[in-house]
Amino acid sequence: MRHRHVESPRPGETLFIADLHLSPQRPALTELFVSFLEHRAAGARQLYILGDLFDAWIGDDDDSLPEVRIALQWLTRQGTRCALMHGNRDFLIGRRFARATGCDLVRDPCRIQLGGEPILLMHGDLLCSDDIAYQRFRRRVRNPLVQRLFLWSPLQKRRRIAADYRQRSSEAMTGKSAEIMDVNRSAISLRMQRHAVRRLIHGHTHRPGDHAFNLDGQPAMRHVLADWQETRGEALVYRAGSWHREPWVGSAAERPEHSQNKH
Repeated sequence: MRHRHVESPRPGETLFIADLHLSPQRPALTELFVSFLEHRAAGARQLYILGDLFDAWIGDDDDSLPEVRIALQWLTRQGTRCALMHGNRDFLIGRRFARATGCDLVRDPCRIQLGGEPILLMHGDLLCSDDIAYQRFRRRVRNPLVQRLFLWSPLQKRRRIAADYRQRSSEAMTGKSAEIMDVNRSAISLRMQRHAVRRLIHGHTHRPGDHAFNLDGQPAMRHVLADWQETRGEALVYRAGSWHREPWVGSAAERPEHSQNKH
């Protein structure tokens, strides 16, 4: 195992990331993520990964990307808690992976508290309620019986099915408008009202931004997490009552203590 430099502890710091879409075909992206765990997430109190850590996950018996498992296990053993939410690409991550890495699997949606403030965490695909075809597909593949039947199939067959799904998904997206694939404002309001929160954090849309709006006459905030590329990632950081976005471009990257964009 190579030497890992641990950042100075930030005991009250919480990091949020999503949409890394790691795959064996993108080794530079995997290396960037491992670097983030070793040099940035280490020392934080908690890391939340809000879905689509992997571009595809066909079962915990898949032995691809072992370096990701090793790095997550190292991180949690260092004392950083890691919470992992399913996305639309990796919803088959199971208990075996969680045990091996020390990560906690959390539901979507998930309500937490930071600094006394209730916050709702989601992957984000449930908010895209205008995409009726996708929501129908989502309900089908999240059916426990469908999942068991898929996981009983041989690994190579599952790989072929996953590759076919990715191709079909890409083709389907080209025929949909940007509005249909984005979140629905009414769905956002309903979720936040149901969970009694005024701050929502999600990914999925690959449209990072911080959106202030009114909810029932009161100020509210929606943070959309950035998707990761081979040369650049980004985390939303909570520290001592403030929020900021922080880029990550590798272990030699500048790690700013403050950002100009705080909320």
